[in-house]
Amino acid sequence: MDEEFAPEPDPSSGGAGDGERRLNIHLDPADIAGVYANFANISFSRYEFTLTFARIEHEVEEGDVPGAVVSRINASPRFFEELMAALQDSWSKYQTTEGIRNLPETPGP
Repeated sequence: MDEEFAPEPDPSSGGAGDGERRLNIHLDPADIAGVYANFANISFSRYEFTLTFARIEHEVEEGDVPGAVVSRINASPRFFEELMAALQDSWSKYQTTEGIRNLPETPGP
């Protein structure tokens, strides 16, 4: 499955007069459902950030907690900064949506 994404225009690129670019990203049908993670670890060096996502068993009372890594992503500091901004923007939109959805109803006259 191929999907097209239209990224936000880059203000430093000179505006709409430049050619428009669209990402054409292939999504393998086997990966369409994604993977579930309930744990993440972030490590970094001068050159990259590494995000490790895992699924762990929370019900373990003591001893080793079993888990399995489901994905690991290495990214440049610039990409990681852009990812954090996108996550913060999405989180803000999510909170606004949930806040509106959870407003108490006012009794009618």
